[in-house]
Amino acid sequence: MPRWLRDNALSVSMFGAFLVFLVLQSVFGWQTHNQELAEYGAPQVSWLAYLSSGHFLEAVFENWESEFLQMGGYVLLTAYLVQRGSAESKPLEQTDRPEDDERRAKPESPWPVHAGGLPLVVYRNSLSIALLLIFAGSFLGHLFAGTAEYNQQQALQSGAPPVGVWEFLGTSDFWFQSMQNWQSEFLAVGTLIVLSIFLRQHASPESKPVTVEHAHTGD
Repeated sequence: MPRWLRDNALSVSMFGAFLVFLVLQSVFGWQTHNQELAEYGAPQVSWLAYLSSGHFLEAVFENWESEFLQMGGYVLLTAYLVQRGSAESKPLEQTDRPEDDERRAKPESPWPVHAGGLPLVVYRNSLSIALLLIFAGSFLGHLFAGTAEYNQQQALQSGAPPVGVWEFLGTSDFWFQSMQNWQSEFLAVGTLIVLSIFLRQHASPESKPVTVEHAHTGD
């Protein structure tokens, strides 16, 4: 295996799987959408046209929204809350780690650490900020694409006039779509937090070592 690929195998695998499943989602979604259009006697769309449709983009952003909300919220919560015995928790009495103190900076530390001030404040929280910004963008993508899809469905089913983005934001449809994903994301993370107290996966940083007692908190 080439050195670069070996050193980046985890991210390459994740993003490779993402692209494969996204393409498959688009293909199966396109077929499903055309079946729905045929039921109403509406003209079918090409695959390329489907990629910019509300039907596809709503489904994509709806899922991204929940994933990045979960990840951003999780990063923030694990900075302040603990779970005794969990590999997903920091040690019970720990606040910042010694290495989080900018006074311990090394020459090779990232430049915001040496700059101090606002750059350091932002950098200290940059992971959660980035994840929550992606969540916000995905939320807006879901909202706008969902409005387009909602209007198309209303036109096909009843000929109702289109609604605006703010009107769609106030519908139960929009919030039902969001909540059905949000609840499942936090269920999955909560399950991992609790299961990592008692169960192990050797060699995984998401698990405590196999020989460590259940009460040990952190990795």
